[in-house]
Amino acid sequence: MDIIINIAIFLISAVIFTFVGFAIRKKIAESKMKSAENEAKRILELASKEAENRKKEEIYKAQEEIMSSRKELDQEIRERRGEVQRQENRLIQKEENLENKINNLERREKELQVKIEENENKTKQLDEIKNKGLQELEKISRLSQEEAKKQLLLEMEKQITVEKANLLKDLEQKAKETADKSAKEIISYAIQKCAADHTSETTVSIVSLPNDDMKGRIIGREGRNIKTLETLTGIDLIIDDTPEAVVISGFDPLRREIAKMALEKLINDGRIHPAKIEEMVEKSREELEQTIKEEGERAAMEAGVVGLHPDIIKLLGKLKYRTSYGQNVLNHSVEVSNLARIMAEELGLDPKIARRAGLLHDIGKALDHDMEGTHVEIGVDVLKKYKENEIVINAVQAHHGDVEPQTIEAVLVQAADAISASRPGARRETLEAYIKRLQQLEEIADSFEGVDKSFAIQAGREIRIIVKPEKISDSEMTLMARDVAKKVEGEMDYPGQIKVNIIRETRVVDYAK
Repeated sequence: MDIIINIAIFLISAVIFTFVGFAIRKKIAESKMKSAENEAKRILELASKEAENRKKEEIYKAQEEIMSSRKELDQEIRERRGEVQRQENRLIQKEENLENKINNLERREKELQVKIEENENKTKQLDEIKNKGLQELEKISRLSQEEAKKQLLLEMEKQITVEKANLLKDLEQKAKETADKSAKEIISYAIQKCAADHTSETTVSIVSLPNDDMKGRIIGREGRNIKTLETLTGIDLIIDDTPEAVVISGFDPLRREIAKMALEKLINDGRIHPAKIEEMVEKSREELEQTIKEEGERAAMEAGVVGLHPDIIKLLGKLKYRTSYGQNVLNHSVEVSNLARIMAEELGLDPKIARRAGLLHDIGKALDHDMEGTHVEIGVDVLKKYKENEIVINAVQAHHGDVEPQTIEAVLVQAADAISASRPGARRETLEAYIKRLQQLEEIADSFEGVDKSFAIQAGREIRIIVKPEKISDSEMTLMARDVAKKVEGEMDYPGQIKVNIIRETRVVDYAK
Protein backbone atom coordinates (compact mmCIF):
# COMPACT_ATOMS: atom_id res chain seq x y z
CA MET A 1 0.00 0.00 0.00
CA ASP A 2 2.83 2.35 0.84
CA ILE A 3 4.42 1.64 -2.51
CA ILE A 4 1.27 2.66 -4.37
CA ILE A 5 1.02 5.84 -2.36
CA ASN A 6 4.67 6.65 -3.12
CA ILE A 7 4.18 6.01 -6.79
CA ALA A 8 1.11 8.22 -6.84
CA ILE A 9 2.98 10.95 -5.03
CA PHE A 10 5.84 10.63 -7.49
CA LEU A 11 3.53 10.84 -10.48
CA ILE A 12 1.69 13.83 -9.08
CA SER A 13 5.02 15.56 -8.36
CA ALA A 14 6.26 14.83 -11.86
CA VAL A 15 3.13 16.33 -13.39
CA ILE A 16 3.42 19.39 -11.18
CA PHE A 17 7.07 19.84 -11.95
CA THR A 18 6.34 19.45 -15.66
CA PHE A 19 3.72 22.18 -15.64
CA VAL A 20 5.94 24.40 -13.51
CA GLY A 21 8.91 23.85 -15.90
CA PHE A 22 6.75 24.56 -18.92
CA ALA A 23 5.52 27.76 -17.34
CA ILE A 24 9.07 28.83 -16.47
CA ARG A 25 10.33 28.04 -19.98
CA LYS A 26 7.41 29.94 -21.48
CA LYS A 27 8.23 32.99 -19.41
CA ILE A 28 11.91 32.73 -20.38
CA ALA A 29 11.00 32.43 -24.10
CA GLU A 30 8.64 35.36 -23.88
CA SER A 31 11.35 37.37 -22.17
CA LYS A 32 13.83 36.48 -24.93
CA MET A 33 11.33 37.30 -27.66
CA LYS A 34 10.65 40.65 -26.08
CA SER A 35 14.38 41.35 -25.87
CA ALA A 36 14.82 40.35 -29.51
CA GLU A 37 11.98 42.60 -30.56
CA ASN A 38 13.47 45.48 -28.65
CA GLU A 39 16.88 44.79 -30.20
CA ALA A 40 15.31 44.65 -33.68
CA LYS A 41 13.53 47.93 -33.07
CA ARG A 42 16.78 49.48 -31.89
CA ILE A 43 18.67 48.21 -35.00
CA LEU A 44 15.90 49.48 -37.28
CA GLU A 45 16.02 52.89 -35.63
CA LEU A 46 19.81 53.01 -35.97
CA ALA A 47 19.60 51.94 -39.65
CA SER A 48 16.94 54.54 -40.31
CA LYS A 49 19.04 57.24 -38.69
CA GLU A 50 22.16 56.15 -40.60
CA ALA A 51 20.25 56.10 -43.90
CA GLU A 52 18.89 59.55 -43.18
CA ASN A 53 22.38 60.80 -42.41
CA ARG A 54 23.79 59.28 -45.63
CA LYS A 55 20.96 60.75 -47.62
CA LYS A 56 21.72 64.16 -46.20
CA GLU A 57 25.44 63.70 -46.96
CA GLU A 58 24.75 62.69 -50.58
CA ILE A 59 22.39 65.61 -51.05
CA TYR A 60 25.05 67.90 -49.61
CA LYS A 61 27.71 66.48 -51.90
CA ALA A 62 25.43 66.80 -54.94
CA GLN A 63 24.68 70.40 -54.00
CA GLU A 64 28.42 71.08 -53.66
CA GLU A 65 29.12 69.53 -57.09
CA ILE A 66 26.29 71.55 -58.65
CA MET A 67 27.69 74.71 -57.12
CA SER A 68 31.23 73.85 -58.30
CA SER A 69 30.02 73.12 -61.83
CA ARG A 70 28.01 76.32 -61.83
CA LYS A 71 31.08 78.28 -60.73
CA GLU A 72 33.21 76.68 -63.45
CA LEU A 73 30.53 77.38 -66.06
CA ASP A 74 30.22 80.99 -64.90
CA GLN A 75 34.01 81.32 -65.04
CA GLU A 76 34.14 79.87 -68.58
CA ILE A 77 31.31 82.15 -69.70
CA ARG A 78 33.14 85.15 -68.25
CA GLU A 79 36.37 84.12 -70.02
CA ARG A 80 34.61 83.64 -73.35
CA ARG A 81 32.84 86.95 -72.98
CA GLY A 82 36.20 88.54 -72.24
CA GLU A 83 37.78 86.92 -75.32
CA VAL A 84 34.87 88.03 -77.52
CA GLN A 85 35.19 91.53 -76.10
CA ARG A 86 38.93 91.56 -76.79
CA GLN A 87 38.35 90.39 -80.35
CA GLU A 88 35.73 93.08 -80.84
CA ASN A 89 38.18 95.65 -79.51
CA ARG A 90 40.90 94.41 -81.87
CA LEU A 91 38.52 94.55 -84.83
CA ILE A 92 37.45 98.05 -83.88
CA GLN A 93 41.12 99.06 -83.55
CA LYS A 94 41.97 97.54 -86.95
CA GLU A 95 39.00 99.29 -88.53
CA GLU A 96 40.14 102.59 -87.07
CA ASN A 97 43.70 102.00 -88.30
CA LEU A 98 42.40 101.12 -91.75
CA GLU A 99 40.30 104.28 -91.87
CA ASN A 100 43.32 106.32 -90.78
CA LYS A 101 45.45 104.73 -93.52
CA ILE A 102 42.75 105.41 -96.12
CA ASN A 103 42.53 109.04 -94.99
CA ASN A 104 46.34 109.37 -95.13
CA LEU A 105 46.43 107.85 -98.62
CA GLU A 106 43.70 110.18 -99.82
CA ARG A 107 45.58 113.13 -98.35
CA ARG A 108 48.85 112.02 -99.97
CA GLU A 109 47.08 111.48 -103.28
CA LYS A 110 45.78 115.04 -103.18
CA GLU A 111 49.25 116.35 -102.32
CA LEU A 112 50.82 114.35 -105.16
CA GLN A 113 48.21 115.64 -107.59
CA VAL A 114 49.03 119.20 -106.56
CA LYS A 115 52.78 118.55 -106.99
CA ILE A 116 52.20 116.95 -110.40
CA GLU A 117 50.27 120.00 -111.55
CA GLU A 118 53.03 122.29 -110.23
CA ASN A 119 55.71 120.24 -112.04
CA GLU A 120 53.73 120.33 -115.27
CA ASN A 121 53.48 124.11 -115.03
CA LYS A 122 57.21 124.42 -114.33
CA THR A 123 58.00 122.09 -117.26
CA LYS A 124 55.89 124.22 -119.58
CA GLN A 125 57.68 127.36 -118.39
CA LEU A 126 61.12 125.74 -118.91
CA ASP A 127 60.16 124.61 -122.41
CA GLU A 128 59.05 128.15 -123.28
CA ILE A 129 62.32 129.59 -121.95
CA LYS A 130 64.34 126.94 -123.87
CA ASN A 131 62.50 127.65 -127.11
CA LYS A 132 63.02 131.39 -126.73
CA GLY A 133 66.74 130.83 -126.13
CA LEU A 134 67.06 128.61 -129.21
CA GLN A 135 65.22 131.19 -131.32
CA GLU A 136 67.63 133.92 -130.15
CA LEU A 137 70.65 131.69 -130.97
CA GLU A 138 69.27 130.93 -134.44
CA LYS A 139 68.83 134.68 -135.08
CA ILE A 140 72.41 135.40 -133.99
CA SER A 141 74.05 132.48 -135.94
CA ARG A 142 71.66 132.67 -138.89
CA LEU A 143 71.47 128.83 -138.70
CA SER A 144 68.73 126.63 -137.39
CA GLN A 145 69.42 124.12 -134.63
CA GLU A 146 69.44 121.12 -136.98
CA GLU A 147 71.73 122.88 -139.50
CA ALA A 148 74.24 123.76 -136.78
CA LYS A 149 74.24 120.20 -135.47
CA LYS A 150 74.79 118.72 -138.94
CA GLN A 151 77.64 121.10 -139.71
CA LEU A 152 79.40 120.27 -136.44
CA LEU A 153 79.03 116.52 -136.96
CA LEU A 154 80.36 116.70 -140.53
CA GLU A 155 83.50 118.50 -139.39
CA MET A 156 84.14 115.98 -136.59
CA GLU A 157 83.47 113.00 -138.85
CA LYS A 158 86.01 114.23 -141.41
CA GLN A 159 88.67 114.51 -138.73
CA ILE A 160 87.95 111.14 -137.09
CA THR A 161 87.38 109.00 -140.20
CA VAL A 162 91.02 108.96 -141.32
CA GLU A 163 92.37 108.26 -137.83
CA LYS A 164 89.75 105.55 -137.26
CA ALA A 165 90.52 103.81 -140.54
CA ASN A 166 94.26 103.76 -139.85
CA LEU A 167 93.75 102.49 -136.30
CA LEU A 168 91.34 99.75 -137.34
CA LYS A 169 93.68 98.65 -140.10
CA ASP A 170 96.62 98.33 -137.70
CA LEU A 171 94.56 96.54 -135.05
CA GLU A 172 93.03 94.14 -137.55
CA GLN A 173 96.45 93.25 -138.94
CA LYS A 174 97.92 92.63 -135.51
CA ALA A 175 94.88 90.64 -134.38
CA LYS A 176 95.04 88.39 -137.44
CA GLU A 177 98.72 87.76 -136.87
CA THR A 178 98.43 86.85 -133.21
CA ALA A 179 94.87 85.54 -132.69
CA ASP A 180 95.09 82.39 -134.78
CA LYS A 181 98.50 81.49 -133.43
CA SER A 182 97.54 82.09 -129.78
CA ALA A 183 94.25 80.25 -130.08
CA LYS A 184 95.87 77.22 -131.70
CA GLU A 185 98.60 77.14 -129.08
CA ILE A 186 96.14 77.37 -126.17
CA ILE A 187 93.78 74.72 -127.58
CA SER A 188 96.66 72.38 -128.48
CA TYR A 189 98.18 72.79 -125.02
CA ALA A 190 94.82 72.09 -123.36
CA ILE A 191 94.19 69.01 -125.50
CA GLN A 192 97.67 67.59 -124.87
CA LYS A 193 97.46 68.21 -121.12
CA CYS A 194 93.99 66.68 -120.85
CA ALA A 195 94.33 63.64 -123.10
CA ALA A 196 91.75 60.95 -122.31
CA ASP A 197 90.79 57.52 -123.53
CA HIS A 198 87.28 57.01 -124.83
CA THR A 199 85.07 53.98 -124.84
CA SER A 200 81.64 54.21 -126.39
CA GLU A 201 78.86 53.07 -124.09
CA THR A 202 76.68 50.16 -125.15
CA THR A 203 73.15 49.17 -124.26
CA VAL A 204 73.96 45.70 -122.95
CA SER A 205 75.69 44.31 -119.83
CA ILE A 206 77.05 40.81 -119.37
CA VAL A 207 76.82 38.89 -116.08
CA SER A 208 79.14 35.91 -115.62
CA LEU A 209 77.68 32.68 -114.25
CA PRO A 210 79.49 30.04 -112.16
CA ASN A 211 78.06 27.31 -114.43
CA ASP A 212 75.43 26.78 -117.11
CA ASP A 213 73.06 25.12 -114.62
CA MET A 214 72.47 28.55 -113.14
CA LYS A 215 70.63 29.58 -116.34
CA GLY A 216 67.79 27.18 -115.56
CA ARG A 217 67.48 28.51 -112.02
CA ILE A 218 67.40 32.09 -113.33
CA ILE A 219 64.60 31.18 -115.75
CA GLY A 220 62.64 29.36 -113.03
CA ARG A 221 59.61 27.13 -113.28
CA GLU A 222 57.57 28.19 -116.32
CA GLY A 223 59.81 31.24 -116.61
CA ARG A 224 58.46 32.91 -113.45
CA ASN A 225 61.88 34.07 -112.18
CA ILE A 226 62.98 35.73 -115.41
CA LYS A 227 59.54 37.30 -115.86
CA THR A 228 59.65 38.73 -112.34
CA LEU A 229 63.13 40.21 -112.87
CA GLU A 230 62.19 41.72 -116.24
CA THR A 231 58.94 43.16 -114.85
CA LEU A 232 60.58 44.75 -111.80
CA THR A 233 63.54 46.27 -113.65
CA GLY A 234 62.15 46.92 -117.16
CA ILE A 235 65.09 45.27 -118.90
CA ASP A 236 65.35 42.35 -121.29
CA LEU A 237 67.26 39.28 -120.02
CA ILE A 238 68.80 37.31 -122.88
CA ILE A 239 69.74 33.72 -122.02
CA ASP A 240 71.20 31.98 -125.06
CA ASP A 241 73.96 29.51 -125.89
CA THR A 242 76.72 31.84 -124.66
CA PRO A 243 78.65 29.72 -122.12
CA GLU A 244 78.43 30.81 -118.48
CA ALA A 245 77.03 34.27 -119.29
CA VAL A 246 73.73 36.13 -119.34
CA VAL A 247 73.16 39.30 -121.37
CA ILE A 248 71.16 42.18 -119.87
CA SER A 249 69.74 44.43 -122.58
CA GLY A 250 68.03 47.80 -122.09
CA PHE A 251 68.45 51.39 -123.18
CA ASP A 252 68.14 52.90 -119.66
CA PRO A 253 71.55 52.48 -117.97
CA LEU A 254 70.10 52.94 -114.46
CA ARG A 255 67.65 50.08 -114.93
CA ARG A 256 70.38 47.98 -116.54
CA GLU A 257 72.72 48.58 -113.60
CA ILE A 258 70.00 47.73 -111.06
CA ALA A 259 69.24 44.49 -112.93
CA LYS A 260 72.93 43.59 -113.10
CA MET A 261 73.49 44.22 -109.39
CA ALA A 262 70.35 42.30 -108.42
CA LEU A 263 71.27 39.33 -110.63
CA GLU A 264 74.79 39.19 -109.21
CA LYS A 265 73.38 39.23 -105.66
CA LEU A 266 70.95 36.43 -106.50
CA ILE A 267 73.73 34.30 -108.01
CA ASN A 268 75.90 34.80 -104.92
CA ASP A 269 72.99 34.09 -102.57
CA GLY A 270 71.84 30.99 -104.48
CA ARG A 271 68.16 31.39 -103.56
CA ILE A 272 66.31 32.51 -106.67
CA HIS A 273 62.53 32.93 -106.46
CA PRO A 274 60.12 35.87 -107.05
CA ALA A 275 60.10 37.12 -103.44
CA LYS A 276 63.91 37.04 -103.22
CA ILE A 277 64.21 38.73 -106.61
CA GLU A 278 61.95 41.56 -105.40
CA GLU A 279 64.07 41.95 -102.26
CA MET A 280 67.36 42.01 -104.20
CA VAL A 281 66.04 44.53 -106.73
CA GLU A 282 65.06 46.88 -103.90
CA LYS A 283 68.48 46.48 -102.24
CA SER A 284 70.19 47.17 -105.55
CA ARG A 285 68.17 50.37 -105.97
CA GLU A 286 69.30 51.57 -102.53
CA GLU A 287 72.94 50.71 -103.28
CA LEU A 288 72.73 52.50 -106.62
CA GLU A 289 71.51 55.66 -104.86
CA GLN A 290 74.60 55.55 -102.62
CA THR A 291 76.86 54.88 -105.62
CA ILE A 292 75.34 57.87 -107.45
CA LYS A 293 76.17 60.13 -104.50
CA GLU A 294 79.74 58.81 -104.28
CA GLU A 295 80.29 59.23 -108.04
CA GLY A 296 79.07 62.82 -107.88
CA GLU A 297 81.47 63.59 -105.01
CA ARG A 298 84.31 61.89 -106.90
CA ALA A 299 83.65 63.91 -110.05
CA ALA A 300 83.49 67.19 -108.11
CA MET A 301 86.76 66.34 -106.35
CA GLU A 302 88.44 65.28 -109.59
CA ALA A 303 87.40 68.53 -111.28
CA GLY A 304 88.41 70.57 -108.22
CA VAL A 305 84.96 72.13 -107.75
CA VAL A 306 83.84 72.83 -104.17
CA GLY A 307 80.71 74.23 -102.54
CA LEU A 308 78.17 72.37 -104.66
CA HIS A 309 74.69 71.74 -103.25
CA PRO A 310 74.09 68.06 -102.22
CA ASP A 311 71.26 67.77 -104.75
CA ILE A 312 73.57 68.92 -107.57
CA ILE A 313 76.14 66.35 -106.37
CA LYS A 314 73.48 63.63 -106.80
CA LEU A 315 72.60 64.89 -110.29
CA LEU A 316 76.28 64.75 -111.22
CA GLY A 317 76.41 61.15 -109.99
CA LYS A 318 73.45 60.25 -112.22
CA LEU A 319 75.44 61.44 -115.24
CA LYS A 320 77.68 58.38 -114.79
CA TYR A 321 74.74 56.34 -116.08
CA ARG A 322 73.81 58.79 -118.88
CA THR A 323 75.31 58.73 -122.35
CA SER A 324 75.29 61.22 -125.20
CA TYR A 325 75.90 59.68 -128.60
CA GLY A 326 77.60 56.80 -126.80
CA GLN A 327 79.87 59.09 -124.72
CA ASN A 328 79.65 58.90 -120.91
CA VAL A 329 78.30 62.31 -119.84
CA LEU A 330 80.01 62.38 -116.41
CA ASN A 331 83.46 61.69 -117.88
CA HIS A 332 82.69 64.21 -120.62
CA SER A 333 81.74 66.85 -118.00
CA VAL A 334 84.94 66.30 -116.00
CA GLU A 335 86.99 66.53 -119.21
CA VAL A 336 85.24 69.76 -120.26
CA SER A 337 85.90 71.18 -116.77
CA ASN A 338 89.62 70.44 -117.03
CA LEU A 339 89.89 71.77 -120.60
CA ALA A 340 88.08 75.01 -119.67
CA ARG A 341 90.30 75.45 -116.59
CA ILE A 342 93.54 74.99 -118.57
CA MET A 343 92.50 77.48 -121.26
CA ALA A 344 91.35 79.99 -118.62
CA GLU A 345 94.71 79.76 -116.86
CA GLU A 346 96.54 80.36 -120.15
CA LEU A 347 94.41 83.44 -120.84
CA GLY A 348 94.75 84.83 -117.31
CA LEU A 349 91.04 84.36 -116.50
CA ASP A 350 89.37 82.90 -113.40
CA PRO A 351 90.00 79.11 -113.57
CA LYS A 352 87.53 78.37 -110.73
CA ILE A 353 84.59 79.79 -112.68
CA ALA A 354 85.70 78.03 -115.87
CA ARG A 355 86.07 74.60 -114.23
CA ARG A 356 82.74 75.00 -112.37
CA ALA A 357 80.87 75.96 -115.55
CA GLY A 358 82.53 73.11 -117.47
CA LEU A 359 81.52 70.52 -114.85
CA LEU A 360 77.90 71.72 -114.71
CA HIS A 361 77.34 72.48 -118.40
CA ASP A 362 75.43 69.20 -119.05
CA ILE A 363 73.74 68.89 -115.62
CA GLY A 364 70.32 69.03 -117.31
CA LYS A 365 70.95 65.65 -118.95
CA ALA A 366 70.47 64.00 -115.52
CA LEU A 367 66.80 65.05 -115.66
CA ASP A 368 65.88 65.31 -119.35
CA HIS A 369 64.39 61.78 -119.23
CA ASP A 370 61.91 62.92 -116.56
CA MET A 371 61.18 66.56 -117.49
CA GLU A 372 60.08 68.41 -120.60
CA GLY A 373 62.49 70.74 -122.36
CA THR A 374 66.07 70.60 -123.65
CA HIS A 375 68.89 69.67 -121.31
CA VAL A 376 70.11 73.29 -121.53
CA GLU A 377 66.77 74.69 -120.32
CA ILE A 378 66.51 72.07 -117.56
CA GLY A 379 70.10 72.68 -116.45
CA VAL A 380 69.58 76.45 -116.28
CA ASP A 381 66.40 75.99 -114.21
CA VAL A 382 68.21 73.66 -111.80
CA LEU A 383 71.16 76.02 -111.33
CA LYS A 384 68.86 79.01 -110.78
CA LYS A 385 66.91 76.98 -108.20
CA TYR A 386 70.11 76.42 -106.21
CA LYS A 387 71.30 80.02 -106.70
CA GLU A 388 74.38 79.22 -108.78
CA ASN A 389 76.74 81.97 -110.00
CA GLU A 390 75.26 84.01 -112.88
CA ILE A 391 78.44 83.59 -114.96
CA VAL A 392 78.16 79.81 -114.62
CA ILE A 393 74.46 79.92 -115.57
CA ASN A 394 75.24 81.97 -118.68
CA ALA A 395 77.99 79.53 -119.68
CA VAL A 396 75.58 76.60 -119.35
CA GLN A 397 72.89 78.47 -121.27
CA ALA A 398 75.28 79.44 -124.08
CA HIS A 399 77.30 76.23 -124.53
CA HIS A 400 75.11 75.16 -127.50
CA GLY A 401 74.62 78.69 -128.82
CA ASP A 402 71.06 79.10 -127.51
CA VAL A 403 72.01 82.55 -126.18
CA GLU A 404 74.98 84.85 -126.69
CA PRO A 405 77.88 84.21 -124.27
CA GLN A 406 78.38 87.17 -121.95
CA THR A 407 81.85 86.22 -120.67
CA ILE A 408 85.03 84.72 -122.07
CA GLU A 409 84.58 81.78 -119.66
CA ALA A 410 81.35 80.92 -121.45
CA VAL A 411 83.18 80.88 -124.79
CA LEU A 412 85.84 78.61 -123.27
CA VAL A 413 83.15 76.17 -122.12
CA GLN A 414 81.81 76.10 -125.69
CA ALA A 415 85.27 75.33 -127.03
CA ALA A 416 85.99 72.69 -124.36
CA ASP A 417 82.63 70.98 -125.05
CA ALA A 418 83.40 70.85 -128.78
CA ILE A 419 86.93 69.50 -128.16
CA SER A 420 85.72 66.74 -125.83
CA ALA A 421 82.92 65.70 -128.17
CA SER A 422 85.04 65.75 -131.33
CA ARG A 423 87.83 63.48 -130.13
CA PRO A 424 88.07 60.40 -132.38
CA GLY A 425 85.85 57.62 -131.04
CA ALA A 426 84.20 59.79 -128.40
CA ARG A 427 80.67 59.73 -129.82
CA ARG A 428 78.45 57.50 -131.88
CA GLU A 429 75.37 58.90 -133.59
CA THR A 430 73.32 55.70 -133.90
CA LEU A 431 73.18 54.93 -130.17
CA GLU A 432 71.69 58.31 -129.33
CA ALA A 433 69.00 58.02 -132.01
CA TYR A 434 68.20 54.51 -130.82
CA ILE A 435 67.85 55.61 -127.18
CA LYS A 436 65.64 58.56 -128.14
CA ARG A 437 63.33 56.21 -130.03
CA LEU A 438 62.98 53.96 -126.98
CA GLN A 439 62.36 56.96 -124.73
CA GLN A 440 59.64 58.20 -127.08
CA LEU A 441 58.05 54.74 -126.97
CA GLU A 442 57.91 54.80 -123.16
CA GLU A 443 56.57 58.39 -123.15
CA ILE A 444 53.69 57.36 -125.42
CA ALA A 445 52.81 54.49 -123.07
CA ASP A 446 53.05 56.68 -119.94
CA SER A 447 50.67 59.24 -121.48
CA PHE A 448 47.70 56.88 -120.98
CA GLU A 449 45.72 57.09 -117.74
CA GLY A 450 46.06 54.12 -115.38
CA VAL A 451 49.63 53.23 -116.41
CA ASP A 452 51.91 52.47 -113.45
CA LYS A 453 55.18 51.69 -115.27
CA SER A 454 56.29 51.10 -118.84
CA PHE A 455 59.43 49.50 -120.21
CA ALA A 456 60.71 49.43 -123.78
CA ILE A 457 62.50 46.10 -124.27
CA GLN A 458 63.66 43.77 -127.03
CA ALA A 459 65.60 46.63 -128.70
CA GLY A 460 62.37 48.58 -129.06
CA ARG A 461 60.40 45.72 -130.57
CA GLU A 462 58.20 45.40 -127.46
CA ILE A 463 56.67 47.86 -125.01
CA ARG A 464 55.74 46.26 -121.68
CA ILE A 465 53.10 48.26 -119.76
CA ILE A 466 52.18 47.55 -116.13
CA VAL A 467 48.77 49.06 -115.30
CA LYS A 468 47.14 49.85 -111.95
CA PRO A 469 44.61 47.05 -111.29
CA GLU A 470 42.24 49.31 -109.39
CA LYS A 471 41.92 51.66 -112.40
CA ILE A 472 42.14 49.35 -115.45
CA SER A 473 39.94 46.25 -115.70
CA ASP A 474 40.65 43.16 -117.78
CA SER A 475 38.20 44.26 -120.46
CA GLU A 476 39.72 47.76 -120.61
CA MET A 477 43.20 46.30 -121.18
CA THR A 478 42.23 45.18 -124.70
CA LEU A 479 41.08 48.68 -125.64
CA MET A 480 44.19 50.24 -124.11
CA ALA A 481 46.50 47.92 -126.08
CA ARG A 482 44.79 48.92 -129.31
CA ASP A 483 44.93 52.65 -128.44
CA VAL A 484 48.64 52.45 -127.58
CA ALA A 485 49.39 50.61 -130.82
CA LYS A 486 47.47 53.23 -132.86
CA LYS A 487 49.31 56.09 -131.17
CA VAL A 488 52.69 54.44 -131.74
CA GLU A 489 51.82 53.94 -135.42
CA GLY A 490 50.80 57.57 -135.77
CA GLU A 491 53.70 59.25 -133.94
CA MET A 492 56.79 57.07 -134.50
CA ASP A 493 58.94 55.81 -137.35
CA TYR A 494 60.36 52.34 -136.72
CA PRO A 495 61.38 49.23 -138.62
CA GLY A 496 59.32 46.04 -138.40
CA GLN A 497 56.60 45.88 -135.75
CA ILE A 498 56.28 46.71 -132.04
CA LYS A 499 54.51 44.37 -129.63
CA VAL A 500 52.29 46.08 -127.02
CA ASN A 501 52.26 43.89 -123.89
CA ILE A 502 49.95 45.03 -121.05
CA ILE A 503 50.23 43.40 -117.61
CA ARG A 504 47.61 43.65 -114.86
CA GLU A 505 48.59 41.97 -111.59
CA THR A 506 46.54 41.79 -108.41
CA ARG A 507 48.18 40.68 -105.17
CA VAL A 508 46.44 39.69 -101.94
CA VAL A 509 48.57 39.53 -98.77
CA ASP A 510 47.49 38.37 -95.32
CA TYR A 511 49.33 37.36 -92.14
CA ALA A 512 48.76 34.40 -89.82
CA LYS A 513 48.93 35.57 -86.21
